[in-house]
Amino acid sequence: MAKILVVDDETDLELLVKQKFRRKIRENIYEFVFAQNGAEALEKLQLHPDLDIVLSDINMPVMDGLTLLNRLPDVNPTIKAIIVSAYGDMENIRTAMNRGAFDFVCKPVNFEDLDVTMEKTINHVRQLQNTLKAIRENNILKMYVDETVLNFMNHREFENTIMKNETLEASVMFVDICGFTAITEKVPANAVVNLINTLFDKIVKEIIALGGHVDKFMGDAVMAVFRGDYHLDRAIDAALAVREQLEGAEEITAGDRTFKPEISVGINSGEMISGNIGSASLRRLDYTVIGDSVNLAQRLQSAAKPGQIIITEEVYEKAKESFSCEKIGEVSLKNKAKPVIIYQVLA
Repeated sequence: MAKILVVDDETDLELLVKQKFRRKIRENIYEFVFAQNGAEALEKLQLHPDLDIVLSDINMPVMDGLTLLNRLPDVNPTIKAIIVSAYGDMENIRTAMNRGAFDFVCKPVNFEDLDVTMEKTINHVRQLQNTLKAIRENNILKMYVDETVLNFMNHREFENTIMKNETLEASVMFVDICGFTAITEKVPANAVVNLINTLFDKIVKEIIALGGHVDKFMGDAVMAVFRGDYHLDRAIDAALAVREQLEGAEEITAGDRTFKPEISVGINSGEMISGNIGSASLRRLDYTVIGDSVNLAQRLQSAAKPGQIIITEEVYEKAKESFSCEKIGEVSLKNKAKPVIIYQVLA
């Protein structure tokens, strides 16, 4: 249903409009709101933010129709106006169009022509509303979906390849905020969310700065993937940058608890499978990476102590020329049959 504001000081116009459009009113195609001048029209626009179009005379007391045209964008940027006036000279028509009128209908009114003009205007407004809705939804989507995934979704082949995958060489990093679970038991939920979002923001900025993308948030942990040239170096640099950021951060007071932010990090590099993981039937998919290399990175993070960045011996051999590392020794990791030799990255 289209909602239409009629602005005219002729007292009999309201009855005439209701008679001429009675069928569309009855069938809920049109709904009309009436005002007798521009000032009253602005009040009606405030009371009815869902109005779609305005039909306005020019010559009215208090505020004329041409002045009203200037004020409409400030009240509702998508609403469009049709001027319906006996003053149909070229000067008034040009003035009205220059002030944003969508169309101009001369009095005496041909209601069939007016109806066609209204439909055309309403269709234009609907297109504007749908475009703005799409922009808002896209901006919201960007808050939940990584930009790399959005770019992938824009590819023409995306729908045809939605369940396909690829094998790639990449580095994956798991960053956990240490000791955060204990805080959640003592602090109100809203404070917990604000605190973790603040810390996540610091972590994510460093990941993005070094060309990684955030795969997902997992409770109080972040999973990030680095692809392309020097992906391992960039992953380790990101971990070091995050650790430095939090080491320099002040203690946070949450409720009656004091919390010093620290992280534990696991990084692994190697072959992994990238693709849409989930159920097409449920229409729930994650564009992510999986594989033994990914699982091992998460296990390394679980073995890391606060402040440690843990890598395997294999990764150490690739990174030792660029980074200062220290051997920790063998550790037993979950679901690993043999102990794994691990190192911590110092700088």
